[in-house]
Amino acid sequence: MSLQFELMQHKNKIEVCFTPAVFPEFENPEAIVVIVDILRATSAICTAFMSGVERIIPVGTLEEAEAYKNKGYLVAAERDGIVRDFADFGNSPYNFTRERIEGKEIVYSTTNGTNCIMLARNHHKVLIGAYLNITEIAGYVISQQRDLLILCAGWKNKFNLEDTLFAGALSEMVLKNEAFYTICDSTLASVDLWNLAKTNLLKYIDKVAQRHRLKKNKLDDVIEYCHTFDLTKIIPVLKDNYLVRLNYPYNN
Repeated sequence: MSLQFELMQHKNKIEVCFTPAVFPEFENPEAIVVIVDILRATSAICTAFMSGVERIIPVGTLEEAEAYKNKGYLVAAERDGIVRDFADFGNSPYNFTRERIEGKEIVYSTTNGTNCIMLARNHHKVLIGAYLNITEIAGYVISQQRDLLILCAGWKNKFNLEDTLFAGALSEMVLKNEAFYTICDSTLASVDLWNLAKTNLLKYIDKVAQRHRLKKNKLDDVIEYCHTFDLTKIIPVLKDNYLVRLNYPYNN
């Protein structure tokens, strides 16, 4: 056994799963899973907590979301970026203003992101990651000294660029701590991609498919906001099938 291998045995690994379609190959119940859907679900969820939402109920199907609506719940639901006709909100972070949601409970269903949340629910912790809270996420992961698995929502089980870039940014931040390592090719690829794009992130994002889907539907006003770093210290966490604030170390 090499010295390098022995040292790795005492460190925490970082892996990146590019799409939920291959998540079974990455499952690691002892790991912290960070869900990322930059355009727009995880950015919107972080924004909702910034605006004072009490908790969010993520559901996978529109049928579930509509059933909650019929019971009187506030519902955010979209498919392919378009708000469903029964829903109170779409998936834009700008929908979640303090005036509309402070102190309330919201049911949430999106094309890609909410399915990922439910897919990972049996892991040690499931956190919601965005550029909006990236430094706080990195700090928390480092403090916990556990394996990190970053699950990219992708697009309908396909690879996407925007989530992979975030995975690279977060991996790079955590890898600066000597207690973490990676021998995962998808992690190394995401870090390389991040280093290619980070000097002019918004220009790079201009090429991604989801940016053009949003533009086609006049929903691309959130691009810059969704790529803004560190607007909040709030980390949403899945607890008993609800998203709530993680009390670490702040609660505001």
